[in-house]
Amino acid sequence: MTKTEPLILEAGRSEKNYWSDLWRYRELFYILAWRDITIRYKQTVVGASWALVRPFLTMVVFTVVFGRVAKLPSTGDAPYALMVLCGMLPWTLFSTALVDASNSLVSNAGLIGKVYFPRIIVPTASIIVAFADFFISLSLLAVVMIYYQFIPSWHILCLPFFMLMALLASLGPGLYLTAMNVKYRDFRYIIPFIAQFGLYVSPVGFASQVVPEKWKMLFYMNPIAGVIDGFRWCLLGGEPSLSILHIGISMFVIVAFLWIGLRKFRSMERSFADII
Repeated sequence: MTKTEPLILEAGRSEKNYWSDLWRYRELFYILAWRDITIRYKQTVVGASWALVRPFLTMVVFTVVFGRVAKLPSTGDAPYALMVLCGMLPWTLFSTALVDASNSLVSNAGLIGKVYFPRIIVPTASIIVAFADFFISLSLLAVVMIYYQFIPSWHILCLPFFMLMALLASLGPGLYLTAMNVKYRDFRYIIPFIAQFGLYVSPVGFASQVVPEKWKMLFYMNPIAGVIDGFRWCLLGGEPSLSILHIGISMFVIVAFLWIGLRKFRSMERSFADII
């Protein structure tokens, strides 16, 4: 007869071991991420091609409106369409990750109410789906670069850093909004509006240098603005050179939002199973 280990019940044990539990439950993270990726475009007409269609159509519209009609300048010597696409990819990564993360707990209500695990795994895993879409969209960027015969410089080696910035920029607000979405369900209507509004106040369809100098500090309080500038610097190079000050402002805002999002999420986490 084998000896069984005693069951230890200790108040606050889950809180003390919360961050170590993230590693213990890493397989659940992989399972949730893979599940979301496999069902992302299930029963759709064009499947994963949506990750190519959306940025392509946006690129065409913005190129016509801002490049042909408004006659706004491009970044350096890059064609306007290529500049727009280099801004569209990080924005799509950010906005998709933000929307998916904010709806993740409500979408997994059955799982939340049945078993214990660190709930932060759910919104974090949902962000991986946006990352998969991003890599599909990179193939469109490669085709457009070949079409314009545009070759990136060594700056492209810094691209993973700005990809990480884009993911962190979405994680902080995503944690905050998913916590609020559990308690107040009308947030599901507010979140798409925030994403749509952010598209037009971010330098996606225009270059950052068109923003007046007196508004630059406020402009880069939008964390994705610095990320987009970084993407363009990595992929297009040329002038204007990357501003360390502006990137630093965006990084500070990203860290601040991440801290606020984590605090809000952790403060409401115990009540998720009861509310949801």
